[in-house]
Amino acid sequence: MLGVAILAGGLATRLRPLTETIPKCLVEVAGRPFAHWQLALLRDRGVRDVTFCLGHLGEQVEAEVGDGSRFGLRARYSYDGDRLLGTGGALRKALGQLGDPFFVLYGDSYLPIDLGAVQRSYEKSGRPALMTVLHNRDRWDRSNVVYRDGQVLEYDKRTHRPEMEYIDYGLGVLSGQLLGHRPARAPFELSDLYHALSLSGDLAGHEVHERFYEIGSHQGLRETEDHLRAKDPR
Repeated sequence: MLGVAILAGGLATRLRPLTETIPKCLVEVAGRPFAHWQLALLRDRGVRDVTFCLGHLGEQVEAEVGDGSRFGLRARYSYDGDRLLGTGGALRKALGQLGDPFFVLYGDSYLPIDLGAVQRSYEKSGRPALMTVLHNRDRWDRSNVVYRDGQVLEYDKRTHRPEMEYIDYGLGVLSGQLLGHRPARAPFELSDLYHALSLSGDLAGHEVHERFYEIGSHQGLRETEDHLRAKDPR
C-alpha cells in the first residue's frame, strides 16, 4: 500500500475558538483527538506509513502521535517553517519523506473507502495523478468536478458550472515528479495543480459512493461526531 501524506498545516479559522490553542486534527471528536480516528482508519485500510505536513501548532501533533507505533503504523513529520507553504508547497517540502507515488488527504477528513481500489485505479490509468470523486450534485458541498469514464475532465474549486455534478472527495494519488520541479519553499495550492492537470488530460478519476466526513466546519464536526459515535459507541 502506498504511503499517505496528511495535509494538516492550516490555520483552521472556521473552527475557532476550538482551534485557537490546538491544531484542527487534534480537536476532540467522539471522545478522542480526531487524528486518532483518522490514523486508525488508515491502518485498517492497510496503510503503514504516514507523513504529516504541518504548520500552525504542528509540534502538538508530533507530541500526540509520536512515531505512530501505537496506531500500528509509522508516522513522520514535515514542517512548513517560518511561513505557510500552502497545500502544494507543503507536499513539495515533504517529498524526501514520501514514497513515489503517494496518497494525499487532508487532516480534517474521514474517508471510509477502499484505498486498495483507488491505488489500482491509479496504476491502471497511466496518468501522473488521480482524484477520487463523488456524484454529489451539491448535496454535501458545492460540486466542482466534471467527471466521465475514469477521467476528471475539469476540476475548478473557484468557479462552478452546471456540468459539475461531482465533487473532489478529498483523497488523491500523486507522482512526486509533479512537484519535484517546483521551487523549494515556494507557496502554492494543490487545488491549482489539480485544476491544471484536469485541463491537460493528466488527472485520472476514481468514483466512490460513500459520503465523506470532515471537521473543517462546526456543522461538519457535528456530523462526523454523530457518525463516529454510531460506529463506536464507546
